[in-house]
Amino acid sequence: MNADPTSHRTLAPSDLCRACDPDRFAFGTTDELPDLALELGQDRAMDALRFGTGIAREGYNLYAMGPEGLGRHAIVRRLLERNVASRAAPPDRCYVFNFESPHRPRALELPAGQATRFSRDMARLVEDLRAGIPAAFETDEYRARLQEIEAEFGERQDRVVGTVGERAREQGVALLRTPAGFGFVPRRGDEVMSPDEFRKLPPAEQKRLEEIITALQEELELAIRDVPKWRREAQRKLRELNRQVTRTAVNGLAEELKSAWQALPQVVEYFTRVQEDMIDHAEVFRHPKEGEQPQLFGVPLPLPEGGEAFLRRYRVNVLITHAPDAGAPVVYEDNPVHDNLVGRVEHIAHMGALTTDFTLIKAGALHRANGGYLVLDAMKVLTQPYAWEALKRAVRSREVRIESLGQALSLVATVSLEPEPVPLDVKVVLVGSRMLYYMLHAYDPEFPELFKVAVDFEEDMPRNPASDLLYARMIATLARGERLRALDRAAVARVIDHGARGAGDSEKVSILTRDLADLLRESDYWAAGAGHAVIGVADVERAIEARVERADRVRRRLQEEILRGTLLIATGGSRAGQVNGLAVTRLGGYSFGTPHRITARVRLGAGRVVDIERETELGGPLHSKGVLILSGFIAGRYATNRPLTLAASLVFEQSYGGIEGDSASSAELYALLSALADAPIRQSLAVTGSVNQHGEVQAIGGVNEKIEGFFDVCRARGLTGEQGVLIPQSNVKHLMLRRDVVEAVADGRFRIHPVETIDAGIAILTRVPAGERGADGRFAPGTINFLVERRLTEFADRARAPVAPGPVRRARRHKERE
Repeated sequence: MNADPTSHRTLAPSDLCRACDPDRFAFGTTDELPDLALELGQDRAMDALRFGTGIAREGYNLYAMGPEGLGRHAIVRRLLERNVASRAAPPDRCYVFNFESPHRPRALELPAGQATRFSRDMARLVEDLRAGIPAAFETDEYRARLQEIEAEFGERQDRVVGTVGERAREQGVALLRTPAGFGFVPRRGDEVMSPDEFRKLPPAEQKRLEEIITALQEELELAIRDVPKWRREAQRKLRELNRQVTRTAVNGLAEELKSAWQALPQVVEYFTRVQEDMIDHAEVFRHPKEGEQPQLFGVPLPLPEGGEAFLRRYRVNVLITHAPDAGAPVVYEDNPVHDNLVGRVEHIAHMGALTTDFTLIKAGALHRANGGYLVLDAMKVLTQPYAWEALKRAVRSREVRIESLGQALSLVATVSLEPEPVPLDVKVVLVGSRMLYYMLHAYDPEFPELFKVAVDFEEDMPRNPASDLLYARMIATLARGERLRALDRAAVARVIDHGARGAGDSEKVSILTRDLADLLRESDYWAAGAGHAVIGVADVERAIEARVERADRVRRRLQEEILRGTLLIATGGSRAGQVNGLAVTRLGGYSFGTPHRITARVRLGAGRVVDIERETELGGPLHSKGVLILSGFIAGRYATNRPLTLAASLVFEQSYGGIEGDSASSAELYALLSALADAPIRQSLAVTGSVNQHGEVQAIGGVNEKIEGFFDVCRARGLTGEQGVLIPQSNVKHLMLRRDVVEAVADGRFRIHPVETIDAGIAILTRVPAGERGADGRFAPGTINFLVERRLTEFADRARAPVAPGPVRRARRHKERE
């Protein structure tokens, strides 16, 4: 290989930015373009979505992954909404009172749109009975039968009391009725004897009357002993009468509802239980006036507890209802906490206590999406306590069980409801990052069984004339959707160029719709400010420049400190063991490149290259890997037959934060070779690129930002035509440089050198050929490789030589300096 620097090519301006030619477009403005109906560049993802939504098998839920800004949620929802239009609406769901086990409400399934009708029918039944049952108890027939029962009881009581009263009259004693009951008093003729008159009687007569009264009291007690039994019998007869009257009022209405709902056996069965319960609790419908209570023979009759609250048991809690022609639901839950996913049981405060019933059961996202699709943000689900486990449990068991976290974790001991689980038939679509998908796949054994369909979105697409036109249509669609001004074709071409810059590849274009939409909105703003009816290329340029201006405070401060000499970066002269490396900084969505001075020092040692960044724990694993590769390259090229007795140190000067990545490994190797060969490196050049153990320069990321970062420093100090950047040859296709950089290259004031090997790069940097081994296995004298190998050989010889006396060592060092 000829490493003569004079023969090494530099990139032409056309290689630095593949600009879109607006003359290739036949339209004048985007108003002439039709909307784009397909999802641009997402063929694989759309096929996966169609497969996942079409296959009706257990476990084929979907995970849509890709970077933020693609519009993954919007794309997924658009496709799902197109699919569900042809599907039947799922059934309605409601909860009703469980008369056998009140704390376990029953779940009923009804055809779509029927739950509301069912609820209305139950409400109407209760209202009709609240009017009908009191009316039935006001009829003459009921009053007559009630009087018969009362009369029968009264006659039996009067008969036994009258017999005792007649016997008392015969013995000169009167039987009196008092509020406290019955009592006996002496009688004189037809008049009751007063206490004073009784005390005037002879003692013998008083004693006789007292004995008679005592005997009569005992006889009366024996006679009325059966009265409570007769009263209970009368109350039983009254209750049976009330049941008969209530049954007559209830049965007609209930049978009418049964007939209307006869197609749904579970509803008919529920009406039967309601019918029996209403008959058993007819008193709650009779509306006693405030302060009044039904009585029988002066004895209050018990009422069911709760009054108005008691009637809540006849309500219908419509959990979910669907219009019959609405199709399957597509639900996106933005806040997927546990209760929002599986539902909850609410409580109300009553007299200092929390109470609940089945009417306070609320649906969760799984209920709303049942029979359709549920779209969730994967990160939000995973970061909410117990939400991920609840979701997996519901999907795996195919039922939704409403259970509060307090119950599930045994944190509360209060009695609560246990609603009957609802069968679940739903496709879950998780939207998240690729990293999260692979982590779940690796660490959650249930995830691969439940989410078998991966929908992987692209962030860019190939760039060609056909795709440029499709991209223009996407621009037109977004502009119309946002109600923005139309773009002329030059502005469209500039937006496409910006999309390629966003993709970091001249052969691709970014399809991150969020960034594209933001650029269109900002361009429209500047067009409005300039009074333009159509967005032009100047408006797009102004939007891009303003975006950079808003974000580049840190970049400007760093460049300012370089120009003031605080950060030491040379852009002229030469120095051995020192090179300008390039790094990319990413802050808040904005990326920029900055030069860093990299230096190397060498000496006799044990064959170790010390990475000062790693030793101080400022270097990441990838950076440390790059430094270790340097050791492999040095040993493999220069020390195959002898031990490597080198001690070297490498450092990013004035670097006070962490460093990660291997894109500076070629620069570090150049600095190390320069130090070993004592060959000065041109400081007017900067370097980026990683290297392998064979000395091949490999592609890196952020090549555009790195070139522009060094260019900005050189331009601020004055471009001389000697300045430039060495980049990997494999990065040339990624170049989409700013216009000012391209113009400077076209004018010969700045250079971009593509290199494939370390030999080519070191020759450019030092203006000394790298050199190749000849037939004798030696490098040509005077070349970089010759000088490096000679220096390493000297280190090895010195390491093997016996320790000489002091004067001899000083003479040897003097000879080496010569």
